[in-house]
Amino acid sequence: MLIKAQRERYAVPHFNTSDLEITKAILEGCNKLKSPVILGTSKSAIEYAGIKTLYQIVKTLSSNYKIPVALHLDHSPNFELVKACVKNGWTSIMIDTSRFSYLKNIRETKKVVDYCHKRQIPVEAELGRLQGKEGWVKSKGHIFTEPLKAKEFVEKTGCDSLAISIGTSHGAFKFSGKPKLDFKRLKEIKENVKVPLVLHGASSVPKEIVKKAEEYGSRFFGAKGVPPNQIKKAIELGICKVNTDTDLRIAFEAYLHEYLHKNHSVFDYRKIFSVGMEGVQKVVEERIKVLGSKGKI
Repeated sequence: MLIKAQRERYAVPHFNTSDLEITKAILEGCNKLKSPVILGTSKSAIEYAGIKTLYQIVKTLSSNYKIPVALHLDHSPNFELVKACVKNGWTSIMIDTSRFSYLKNIRETKKVVDYCHKRQIPVEAELGRLQGKEGWVKSKGHIFTEPLKAKEFVEKTGCDSLAISIGTSHGAFKFSGKPKLDFKRLKEIKENVKVPLVLHGASSVPKEIVKKAEEYGSRFFGAKGVPPNQIKKAIELGICKVNTDTDLRIAFEAYLHEYLHKNHSVFDYRKIFSVGMEGVQKVVEERIKVLGSKGKI
């Protein structure tokens, strides 16, 4: 998926999921626009749903669609979770040991790469650190990816793709001022690194969805994401995979709150969840258009 995206200059959407409803909404949107998709599952998502259950949800639902679907372990903190996911059918792995020193990050990443490559499974790694918190991943500040270190890191680990830090953040509050990514740094990384590059913490936090959520009780004052035009520019400069989670959560909450506010007598959770899924699917379709992956199956 990523090699094709790199060659044709678009980005594959990566959407996080942890249950049947969100998975179905994501796949419906991707199928409608004929886009490949990477379904990301974090450590906390696996703990929430159960590793075997989550695998079966993705396997069963994806079999209903004729689009490329990868089941990806997102931000694995250790080798043990990697092995558990590989054993249970995951088709893509991210090991995130960016919290360690540079040399230890190389050692831990290479260990995972060696293990996964023997099983024909690609590995994403991370160099640098994003500010913010999402799941178990948290950092008080940015550590930007250094281009020459990125080159050395990829060569020494053999990773298949690299998540880099150029100014994005996890969560809904990505910027205190004007949103700005370090495109000069991205360009230099691209010149030194040949594997596909990945952008984490890239939700756009659409104002219209935030407004809807706040109208019905949510509190996202000051929430600010990565503008779509900056995401498009990042793709032009070499980003091949863009991760989205926060936008899905906000959309689900916004649509759910609105429906419950207007329909006090409804207690059929299928109707209630379906509305939240509708919001998620709308975000998915909009992201596909921004990333340029429409029709890229």
